Parts: sequence; C-alpha cells; structure tokens
Amino acid sequence: MVKFETIRQLCAQRKIDRIAITDHNTAEGALQMHELAPELIIVGEEIMTSCGELLGYFMSETVPPGLSPEETIARLRGQGAFISVSHPFDGMRKGAWEEADLLRILDQVDAIETFNARCVVPAYNQRAAEFAGSHRLLATVGSDAHSEVEYGRALMEMTPFYSADAFRASLQTARPLARYSSPLVHFSSTWAKQAKKLGLAERLWEGG
Repeated sequence: MVKFETIRQLCAQRKIDRIAITDHNTAEGALQMHELAPELIIVGEEIMTSCGELLGYFMSETVPPGLSPEETIARLRGQGAFISVSHPFDGMRKGAWEEADLLRILDQVDAIETFNARCVVPAYNQRAAEFAGSHRLLATVGSDAHSEVEYGRALMEMTPFYSADAFRASLQTARPLARYSSPLVHFSSTWAKQAKKLGLAERLWEGG
C-alpha cells in the first residue's frame, strides 16, 4: 500500500514538486495529507457522477458520488475548485462519458484529461486530446497511480502555482511528460480492492 511517507519519498526521488491526491469519491485522505505537507499535496477527488467521472483539484471538502454532473460541478465551484474530466472516452472504465453528456457540461469544466497513463488503448487518449483541441479546452495528464511504480508516469512541467486560478493560468504553457504504465498495474488495483474487502490491507491512496 502507498502511504504518505512513501509518497513524499517517491516525489523527492522522482523530482515531483506537487502531486494531486485524487482518491475515488472522497477527499478525506487528501485533506489529511495536505495538513502534513501543504507545499506538496493538492487536495483532489475523482468523483463518479451519474454520467461519468470528474476530477476536482484544490478542494476543501468531499463531494459525494452519484450526483448529476451539474450538481457535482456546482459543489466543486462552491469550493473554488479546478475541474477536469478524467479519461472521458476510455471505454474500458465505468467512468467513461457519452459524448452528448460531455458536450452538455463543456462550458462548465476547466479542462479535459488528454492522457491517462493507465489507458490500455492509446486511441482513447488520442480521442480525448482531439476533443480538447477542437473545443479549445485546457489539457491535463494523470498517472492515475495506484502503486509505487506508477507515480510520476504522467507529469506536467508548469510555472509555479499555489491556487486553482494560478493552476489554470499555468496550464496555458504547461509541457506534458507522459508515459504509459504497464497493463499489469491493473492487477495491483484488483488485489487492493479484494484485500480491502477482506480486511487484509489499509486504504490505498491514489495519486493523479
């Protein structure tokens, strides 16, 4: 399991200056970690809406899953969060979006995740990149890390930022450094879920 001290050490070793902790459907772990290292941790959450998953950054509290995209976005905006759409067209994940649903909220989000290191089919990332480009949206990339080997697979070189607004501005000139993770990493996620159900493991932190 990837714990806070391990994450701090991995970031130092791999020269990662900031990391967004985007656990599924809760920001509680990220909030606890931010208290320990506010200069390193960006509080985030990957939220399952009724139509697909959204990523929130610079959050102050959890947004519950299962709400409509519009209600989820409203709650994120109420916190002053930055909003991206995670792996929007990855047909192998339940959090993928129908294009019609995505178009409905396009003017309410800040960015599209155009590269996700865990995508098994590169065409899904390519479609996201083309979609973001055609709609003139900012692009984010994510490692979607669930295990130590995955941290830092997808990075962005950016000018310094310390708020959602500064993050948004910095993305204008960001340079992605993106590599795919091995498809074998999905087995670690399966094991972690089963171990948690059986009470054999502590909670897994996820970094994006």
